[in-house]
Amino acid sequence: MIEAYSMATPNGHKVHIMLEECGLPYRAHNIDIGQGDQFKPEFLAISPNNKIPAIVDPDGPDGQPISLFESGAILVYLASKVNRFLGTTDKEKFTVLQWLMFQMGGLGPMLGQAHHFRIYAPEQIDYAVTRYTNEAKRLYGVMDRQLAKHRFIAGDEYTIADIACFPWTRSWKNQGIDWADYPHAKRWHDEIAERPAVQRGVEVLTHLRKPLVDDKAREMLFGGTQYQKR
Repeated sequence: MIEAYSMATPNGHKVHIMLEECGLPYRAHNIDIGQGDQFKPEFLAISPNNKIPAIVDPDGPDGQPISLFESGAILVYLASKVNRFLGTTDKEKFTVLQWLMFQMGGLGPMLGQAHHFRIYAPEQIDYAVTRYTNEAKRLYGVMDRQLAKHRFIAGDEYTIADIACFPWTRSWKNQGIDWADYPHAKRWHDEIAERPAVQRGVEVLTHLRKPLVDDKAREMLFGGTQYQKR
């Protein structure tokens, strides 16, 4: 059984959805990042960057245990494990991987900054709000243009690129997005949201999610604790 150390966040839900889509047995362990669980030695042993999600698979390559951090790496690993959701030809695989990198290097970090400055920052900084809201709109435009030509993000098959992008677009309203401006992305989003495995995945650990707006959570996420030498 795969042990998933995670939380009900966009990056966490990527892995929850993937595990559900793959039909792999797993157990989800809540890592409360607002309370500092991410800094505990036992979690750092499998996620040295103190970020969720991370997994431990006792039946890894060659039958040996493996631990993995970084949601994109976990998606590639699980896709390889079940031989699904990563394309079949080399061309398809590289196309999927480029869109996965689009999410990991652009969509996730920029939408995360939009969330931070629009919702979590202790003071409203107009320049930052404008910058990251505009970047969110630009990235949605990239997806919309791609989805005008294809059913899914990386082509006409559902892949880990869709699984990676979808959880971030669930918070479109917090990012200053109007779906009316992105009809192809909206069509895609609604189709993904109807998948039973996706519906199960986004419920994983949700009952344990707490608002990350109290003083302790702000300190754990954005204060000095985050930057202590370990």
